[in-house]
Parts: sequence; C-alpha cells; structure tokens
Amino acid sequence: MKTPLRITAALVLASALVSAQTKVVRPKNSYTPAQDVELGRQAAAEARQQLPILRDDGVTSYLEDIGRRLVSAIPSDMRHSEFHYTFEPVNVREINAFALPGGPMFVNRGMIEAAHTEGEIAGVMAHELSHVVLRHGTAQASKAQKYQIGQVAGQILGAIIGGGWGQVIAQGSQFGLGTAFLRFSREYERQADILGSQIMARAGYDPRDMASMFKTIEKQGGPGGPQWLSDHPNPGDRAAYITKEAQALRVENPVGDSRGFSQVQARLKQMPAAPTTEQATKNTGGNRPTGTSGSGGGMPTGRVAAPSSNFKTYTEGNMFKVSVPSNWREIPGQSAVTFAPEGAYGQANGQNVFTHGVEIGGARNETHDLQTATNELLDSLAQANPGLSRSSGYDQVRIAGRPGLRTVLTNSQSATGQPESIAVFTTQLRDGNRFYAVAVAPQSDFGAYRSVFDKVIKSIQLME
Repeated sequence: MKTPLRITAALVLASALVSAQTKVVRPKNSYTPAQDVELGRQAAAEARQQLPILRDDGVTSYLEDIGRRLVSAIPSDMRHSEFHYTFEPVNVREINAFALPGGPMFVNRGMIEAAHTEGEIAGVMAHELSHVVLRHGTAQASKAQKYQIGQVAGQILGAIIGGGWGQVIAQGSQFGLGTAFLRFSREYERQADILGSQIMARAGYDPRDMASMFKTIEKQGGPGGPQWLSDHPNPGDRAAYITKEAQALRVENPVGDSRGFSQVQARLKQMPAAPTTEQATKNTGGNRPTGTSGSGGGMPTGRVAAPSSNFKTYTEGNMFKVSVPSNWREIPGQSAVTFAPEGAYGQANGQNVFTHGVEIGGARNETHDLQTATNELLDSLAQANPGLSRSSGYDQVRIAGRPGLRTVLTNSQSATGQPESIAVFTTQLRDGNRFYAVAVAPQSDFGAYRSVFDKVIKSIQLME
C-alpha cells in the first residue's frame, strides 16, 4: 500500500511543477507559418552571402548538437512541422545572435567565446529559438501594414548589418521593415525568456544559465551598449523572473558542460581574432549609403519640378520624423529612406542613384567619436563614387537638438555626367550609432536647394 502512495505523491508533485510554470501564449499573427518559412529562407540566403559565416565543421557541429537538443524539447503544442531549424556560426566578435522566421539561426563567434558554460550558449539559443517558435517576427510585422514576402528579405539583412536600425519597427511604410522581424517588444522578450527557460529545462540545461549569460552580455557590452541588448530590450528584472521560473522547473537528464564546449573554445582561440561586424561588412555595402534602394527603374533624367513650398511629414518607424517638400516621393530602402522628386531617382551602372533629394539613414558605429564615424561614412561614399571630392571642412550644427557635423562634397553624377554637390549631415544616436542625412543636387541648382535641405534637416525629430 505504501508504494502506490509514493507514486501518487510523485505524480502530484510533477503536476504541481507543471502548473507552476508560466503559461506562454502565441500572439496574434496575420501571416501563415509557410510565409515565415519563405521569409526566413530568403533572408538567410542573403545573410550567408554577406555575413562572414565561419566555415569550421567542429564549431558548426557543436552548435547543431545544442540546437537539435533544444528543438527536440519544444513543447508539442508549440511545434511547427514545416519549420526547418539551422544553426550557423558567424565569424564576428560582437556578443550577438539572431534567428529568422521559420528557423534559421546565426550565432556570433563572440557569443561562444564569451560564454562561461555550455548552458550560457544554450540559454541564448533557447531564447532566439523561442522567438521563432512563438512567431514573434511575423507577429510584430502584423502590427504594421501587410507586405509581400519578396519585399522584406533584403531589408531584414539591412537590419542585421545596420546595427542602429535594429531599433526601428516600421509602421505605415516599408522603411525599416526588416527590423520588425528582429527587434521585439519587451512583452515578446519576456515571453522568449520564459519559454526559453522551459525549453532549456526539458533539454537538460539549467535555465539560470540564461540569466547568467545576460549578465555577461551586459558586462562585456562596452561603450554604447552590447548589440544583443540593443536588439533585445530588457523587460526589467530579467534575471529575477528567469530565476523564479527556473525554481518551478525540473531539469530533465542534466547535461552539464559537454566535452565539445572546451574543445570549441580552444579551437576558436587558435584562430585569428574575429573582425567586428563593421569591418567584416565594410566591402559588402552593409554600412554604405548608395542612394535610393527602391524599385529603381530606368536611369534618372535629372529633369525635375522645383521643390514644393508645402511640406509633408513622414514618420519612419519609431526612429524619426521628417518633413520634406510635398512633391517628393518616399523611397524606402534597407537601412535608409530617400525622398526625391519624380525624375530624380533610378539606376545607373547597376546602382540605385538619385540626382535631387535627401537620403536619411543609420549605420553601426564601433564606439567611435562623431568625427571619426563621419570620416568613415565619407570613405564609404568615396568607394561607391570614385569622383567624389571634399570641398569644405566640418561645420558644427544641431540635428534633432544634439551636436552634429556638416560638410559639402562634390561629385560627377554617374547618371547625368553633370557635377553635383552633396551636403552630408551626421549625428549620433543614444546607443552611439551613426545617424546621417545625405542631400544631393546638381551644382547649378545647389544654391537654390540648400535652404530646402536645411529646412528638412531642422525638421528631423529622433524618436529614441
């Protein structure tokens, strides 16, 4: 009679543990799981082309082993049979990781090197995996307007590389749309923490390692803040509620640190130091303003109407507002938006270009001061425009109430062959990343356009 009593007690205890877990409910979503898969597939293909994937079988196999263990621990009511989970290392030093809709996950080498235990790596991967399982990316995008899948894959990559634009969530325009699939609300962050903790316990990892890794990320983020936390805002008391959740969970078949953990870390130490994301993508266009990024069309004619005296205000995600002449069109891109009149934008020599108007965007800044960051921006412009030359030094200006720089460049317009003037404005966001505006007009018209450009710049409101 005693044995059944013990069994009953055990069952009651197990039931109590399950009921003590925090219930996580998927948010509403206007996309289908199949669209998640297609979106993630396209974005992952572009990421593999432009990010420095670490081609090392040992490191890749190690991440895949952890990934498979976590995937097998996804609760049955949360599984999507059509999702295909992949796990790839990226050879950059920042402590970061991201997962795309439908399953592709990329883990920075810097994340692996910073971990003190295998559980810390598993914690970040479980968190990212939970975003995919809960379909947070497309749920977030559902709050904005509906988009065609083919319009967003490249913009997601712009968000990944662009760094500072991970803060944008597009609402009402395509600008920054990709980041809607990568930057999540605090509510979604908390859900990913909780479900990730539950998946970790089912997979044999101590969920408290997730909280420990978040502390490591905060400590090693350096000036400007760690990139992972800029993309994953802290819901508040993160370590406390993860630890509380862990107390309600039972770690099944604990795994501890595998032999692979020490082997992989030793292997990475033998490799040359990883570059920063900025260094790794500098030659791929990831941080380079290239003019319009919309549907281009034919070569711009350069014959345009004069700027309207009436201005229209645009809100670009939750990043900034700006007012431009009402006869200028909004042309969204991967990490920037261009405002230009009809006839001023198109393609020349395989590049998107514009002859009149303003491009406003952002790019990651590796903790440099504003002038150094601006010099790097000008270097990037020069790479794309061999005829570019600088005709002035820096002027001190105010942009959205904060210190900024302005300089004027000259160039030979690739579409028209005519000389043009380019006013470049820069400032820094609160996280240290670079915010810029590039204003372009033919030299013969620049005097008339300069007051328009100044009015546009003065209208900018940063919404950090």
